[in-house]
Amino acid sequence: MTRGSPRSRVPVCPGRPATRDDVLMTERFEYKVVELREGLIGGKMSGDRLEKILNEHAKQGWQLKAITATEVKGRIGPGGVDGVLVTFERRVG
Repeated sequence: MTRGSPRSRVPVCPGRPATRDDVLMTERFEYKVVELREGLIGGKMSGDRLEKILNEHAKQGWQLKAITATEVKGRIGPGGVDGVLVTFERRVG
C-alpha cells in the first residue's frame, strides 16, 4: 500500500503513518565527482579554492557527500599527483 501523491509514493503498512525512513527509502539521488589538484605538478590544495568550489556547487543544489585523498592524473608525464576527489549529492525530482 502507498500513501501520498504519485510523485512521492511512500510504502506504508495499513494503520501505520509513514515514517521518515519510509520517505528516505523512496528518494532518488544523483552524484557528481570532481577531481581537484593544485598546479601542474601537484602541490598543496588551497582552502580558498576548495571553499569556492563547494559554494559554487551548493548554489546548484549539490551537497558535499565526501572528500577523498587520491592520486590524480597529472598533465605532465605518465604519473599522478596528490589530489582530492570531491563527491557531491543532490535529490532528483
